[in-house]
Amino acid sequence: MDHITAVILAAGAGTRMKSKLPKVLHPVCGKPMIEHVIDVTKKYAQKTIAVIGHKGDQVKKAIENRGVDFSWQMEQLGTGHAIMQAEGLIEDKGKVLVLCGDTPLISEETIQNLIDFHQKNNFHGTILTAEFENPKGYGRIIRDQNENVLRIVEQKDATQEEQKVKEVNSGMYCFDAKLLKQALKLITNNNEQKEYYITDVIEILKKQGHKVGAYIVKDKMDIMGVNSKVQLSEAERVMRERILIKHMEEGVTIIDPSHTYIEKDVKIGKDTVIYPGAIVKGNTQIDEDCMIGHNSRIENSIIHTGVQIQSSTIIDSFVDEYCTIGPYAYLRPKSNLGKKVKIGDFVEVKNSTISDGSKASHLAYIGDAEVGKNVNIGCGVVFVNYDGKNKYKTIIEDNAFIGSNTNLVAPVVVREKGYIATGSTITKEVPKGALSVAREKQKNIPGWVERKGLL
Repeated sequence: MDHITAVILAAGAGTRMKSKLPKVLHPVCGKPMIEHVIDVTKKYAQKTIAVIGHKGDQVKKAIENRGVDFSWQMEQLGTGHAIMQAEGLIEDKGKVLVLCGDTPLISEETIQNLIDFHQKNNFHGTILTAEFENPKGYGRIIRDQNENVLRIVEQKDATQEEQKVKEVNSGMYCFDAKLLKQALKLITNNNEQKEYYITDVIEILKKQGHKVGAYIVKDKMDIMGVNSKVQLSEAERVMRERILIKHMEEGVTIIDPSHTYIEKDVKIGKDTVIYPGAIVKGNTQIDEDCMIGHNSRIENSIIHTGVQIQSSTIIDSFVDEYCTIGPYAYLRPKSNLGKKVKIGDFVEVKNSTISDGSKASHLAYIGDAEVGKNVNIGCGVVFVNYDGKNKYKTIIEDNAFIGSNTNLVAPVVVREKGYIATGSTITKEVPKGALSVAREKQKNIPGWVERKGLL
């Protein structure tokens, strides 16, 4: 395949979004719109150039780790003018894809089909188009009687007959790089808006005798541009539906797709079941045979085979095979669970490793800890890890037993098979195999309530 350069137009102000955030940075399914476009270009293009302008520093900062080159369009003088700003970064060889930063639904399949269509037919310029029953507002693709592309006519310039044409311009193209660069030198701003339009390149190529074609997308939603919050919600709906269908086709059971939110980069194994209200975000990986219960939220986490999660929150954490979590558990960042660990209702874990077979069945806080294998953590146990300035670590070795309502004041160590009596506050090391009782002996004072006048 030829060398391909992708140019993403991302300089517009997007005033209809009515937002301080640049239009192309508004998220769809968890990622800025422009990142969805970059994801597609990275599969085909050796170089990707983002043309930025309005709040360009903010856009650049958001995507500078994506291996993108930047060109600045300081004045927004049209789409042709935008590509002129990138001309110095475009090589004379190969092809140029012109894409829009506000079309997050553009798919890899559509871009592949566009490139194949362009090359197979030996076109020098190819327009990506779609057919709409109501094409109002779009530029029309005018063809001759042999279906050859003649020109693109904007809505305001179209005759009544041309306005009946249903095939519209998406604003995305594939060009031969050398011819595009030559044509850019010939376009003018002799129009009411005094702007330079990329559509003029099509007319210039035609006049020079070069072949121009138009590829009609299979799914017209691919070309949907987002210019308002209403359109943003529509793009979100379409992408979410596509994501859920893909997972279901690959063997995931989603009980109620209309009430399930899964972001684009999430990976899920077959025979996993997702219940209504689940939210799965970021770079999460869920393996096979898991159950994600209703109203669970999982972000940037790894969940291995056979894990059962009931109505719980898991963020930036690792959960090994056959764990059970919840209901109403909270795994905060850097929680690492071994195999067959149980984290029960109203248990919070943070920055802790809990090894195979250990369990905290309910109402406990485990923070900044290393917990060994087959440890029992009773109800009401608190790992006291913070003195107001610094965090300290608690270490619980294998087969230890932590009785209910225990405070473990870090830094502290409970050695292997150490037992702690209910209601203890532990501030010193518990030796291997020892029972530690750290509570004051009960003392009853008869008649105290009556003498205090509390009856």
